Amino acid sequence: MCETPPDSAPRLRLRILFGTDAMLGPGKADLLEHIRETGSIAAAGRAMAMSYKRAWSLVEEMNHAFRDPLVASSRGGTKGGGAHLTETGEEVLANYRALEETIAEAGADRIETLQSLLRGQDGPSDIPEGK
Repeated sequence: MCETPPDSAPRLRLRILFGTDAMLGPGKADLLEHIRETGSIAAAGRAMAMSYKRAWSLVEEMNHAFRDPLVASSRGGTKGGGAHLTETGEEVLANYRALEETIAEAGADRIETLQSLLRGQDGPSDIPEGK
């Protein structure tokens, strides 16, 4: 969920496009996790350095794209407002995270190979010419 420094181990970011109208990617998944943790769309947005308007817009996109809403919210008042993941939201998030893990495990060897071909990595490309 947290951003990793650029010099850390490689990481895979998964974006799933469902036709032309729906997409689920790392930002939306992170937003869902933050909503689950904070119980608030506004707090989730703040945790991601995102405006409330942007966070709410992403929630509306997800709620519209899936058969059932992923996030349920209530307005403020005497008891205050809040938001929580619905059963469908929990299921979508769990499946997205499991798919990320599956792909990362299945692709680990290829990611390692790609990393070994980067500049600054140990290997034949780092040996100065003539030596």
